[in-house]
Amino acid sequence: MGSLIPNSISMLDTSCGYLLEELQIIWDEIGEDPYIREKILLDLEQDCLQVYRRKVDNANISRTKLHQELAESEAEFTHLLLILGERSLLPARPEKMKGTLKEQLASITPALHEMQLIKEERLKQFQSIQAQILKISSEIAGRAESNIPSMTYKNDLSIKKLEEYQNQLQRLLNDKNDRLERVEKYTRRIQNISAIMGLDSSIIITKVHHTLNEVSGLSKNISDDILAKLDSTLLSLEEEKHARLHKLNHLGKTLTNLWELMNTPFEDRLSSEISNPGSLTLERIQKAEAEVKRLDQQKASKMKDLFIKKKTELKEICKRSHMEIPSRSEIDNIVNLINSGVIDHEDLLTSMDNQIARAKEEAFSRQVIMEKVEKWMTAREEERWLEEYNRDDNRYSVKRGSHKNLRRAELGRIMVNKIPSLVESLIEKTKYWEEERNEVFLYDEVPLLEMLEEYNLTRYEKEEEMQKKQREKKNKLQIIRKVDGSSEQESTLSPSNSGRRHSNISLNGGLVRRFSMGIEKKFGSKNSIISNKMVNP
Repeated sequence: MGSLIPNSISMLDTSCGYLLEELQIIWDEIGEDPYIREKILLDLEQDCLQVYRRKVDNANISRTKLHQELAESEAEFTHLLLILGERSLLPARPEKMKGTLKEQLASITPALHEMQLIKEERLKQFQSIQAQILKISSEIAGRAESNIPSMTYKNDLSIKKLEEYQNQLQRLLNDKNDRLERVEKYTRRIQNISAIMGLDSSIIITKVHHTLNEVSGLSKNISDDILAKLDSTLLSLEEEKHARLHKLNHLGKTLTNLWELMNTPFEDRLSSEISNPGSLTLERIQKAEAEVKRLDQQKASKMKDLFIKKKTELKEICKRSHMEIPSRSEIDNIVNLINSGVIDHEDLLTSMDNQIARAKEEAFSRQVIMEKVEKWMTAREEERWLEEYNRDDNRYSVKRGSHKNLRRAELGRIMVNKIPSLVESLIEKTKYWEEERNEVFLYDEVPLLEMLEEYNLTRYEKEEEMQKKQREKKNKLQIIRKVDGSSEQESTLSPSNSGRRHSNISLNGGLVRRFSMGIEKKFGSKNSIISNKMVNP
């Protein structure tokens, strides 16, 4: 660029020389005075000097301004490095170049602009966090934001400082969420208790603080004072609830006894649910008191009906468990006492309830044994059916429904085979029950052990008889085999041609088969013997 300046000067000198020569020719032609000529040339020289001076002054001003901008840029870059910190995360500072001022300024301007953008973004982050911190602090403190001291951060915009504010904000958010959750729990419990007692929860909550009412639309006051007020309000409501609940429970027990005594239908009874809205209102308590008073006046006339109902219940329990029913003379004695008015109503209910409770307790203790007895009874029914089925000579014939009987017989044998172990278990459990309670286990007024022992004896006798029959059948089958063997030997030894020999074998085989069929018809088939073995192993 420096080479252009001499060329421009030389061109300027050439142009000015041509113009001066042209001016000299014009002056010679018109005969201009030499003095005037000299004066004009001096004026031209002064004008040129003034133009050059202005240009030089402007150039000096531009140079000074560039020096100042370059110094300010470097100072601002250094300042931004200091307040933003973490130089490893920031743009690198450009090294000082030896070029012109404009080149030096151009080299630092992009980095400076990027630093300024980072500062603006960082400032927005700090301002956002500070605004949230001030807002949450005011909510926790329970006063306006203007009364909360502001934070200073403009001289330190480093990541470390930002993280400190973020941590502070997170702690405040956690504290706020915890307080909001506590306020929400207090509010829900107050609403639930108020609904149960028939009170307006919005009025109660608004008395604590108007911001706690959802209708207000304001940020909730979550200060320590508000939490303490909510706690005391809830405590007073719970005390009132417990007082009403105690009173209603006492009335409920009385009403339950009276309803049972009066045999009142369930649809005519007052609801005993105490967690539903309006279940502990003063009106409901007054209604319960009036109901108790009314039923007390009708209680005596229903005592006899109640006793009959409980007596029926007691009999039903004893019948289901096959237990002995209490003596009729004792029940008749209680009826006479009711008619005479000597026995107290509550004592009578207690006596009957005790008898029913004892019956239920004994029925429960007999439950395992009774379940096994029912299985035993069912197995005995299958055993009797299987005996009749085995006696049927046509059980294997093809007829409608025979496959069902075969299937039932197969399942029946499995069930019958389990009877000995079932009876043994019943005997063991019954003995244990009798030893534990020191009384005899009766089944429909018959000792269960006697029933089981009698069954075992009968089963043993049947098995002996069955084994005897099987031995007889086995002997007869052996005789048949001997007869068949001798017939085959005689046919083999007799002299005859092959055709006659085959005829004799066929004839003897037919005789043997007919003889065997007669024996089977008389004594039962081999399948019947195998089936009997499966029934009585």
